[in-house]
Amino acid sequence: MTDEQSTPKRRFPAADIARVSVFAALIAVLGLPGALNVFGDAVPITLQTLGVMLAGAILGTWRSALAVTVLLVLVAAGLPLLAGGRGGLGVFTGPSAGFLLGWLPGAALTGWIVERGGRAPGTLRLVIACLAGGVGVVYLCGIPVQALVTGLSLGKTALLSAAFLPGDLAKAALASIVARGTQRAYPDAVPAVHRERLRAGG
Repeated sequence: MTDEQSTPKRRFPAADIARVSVFAALIAVLGLPGALNVFGDAVPITLQTLGVMLAGAILGTWRSALAVTVLLVLVAAGLPLLAGGRGGLGVFTGPSAGFLLGWLPGAALTGWIVERGGRAPGTLRLVIACLAGGVGVVYLCGIPVQALVTGLSLGKTALLSAAFLPGDLAKAALASIVARGTQRAYPDAVPAVHRERLRAGG
């Protein structure tokens, strides 16, 4: 048996573990400025969705989803990593539960759209990806759960959530600019390039 046969190929490189950890930490750090509740909404406005968008746009589909998963698992374990120092299983039964769980498919969809942009995804694609995943998917998951938990109608809950839109649009624009700058400075960091290298075994 050759060394190549006896040594299984690593499926999860150390560099990917590091990137996933960094972005899980980034999302947590973006919660440090705190949370803001407006118009009596039970779900606060935070900067953490910016981290979710950045993870998707820079890491791609599966690594961004894993980064969010790591964060949510740590939160469930009781670490106060959400804005306002929140943590524990209780946050997953509250009004913001759907938004939190929506981070996972939101980051993944953002990454998936960016990956389809090839080796040089343009700024417009990045903006669309952040809006679709970081805003659209998160709202689709969050608003129905918030309505269910609070007992408000779906329409009223959606209206309350409209207060998030200006900030989320700004976050999508900022995430796109940062991601585009990162990809220009480090072409190998483009999600599609990383995926191609993994497929090639490099």
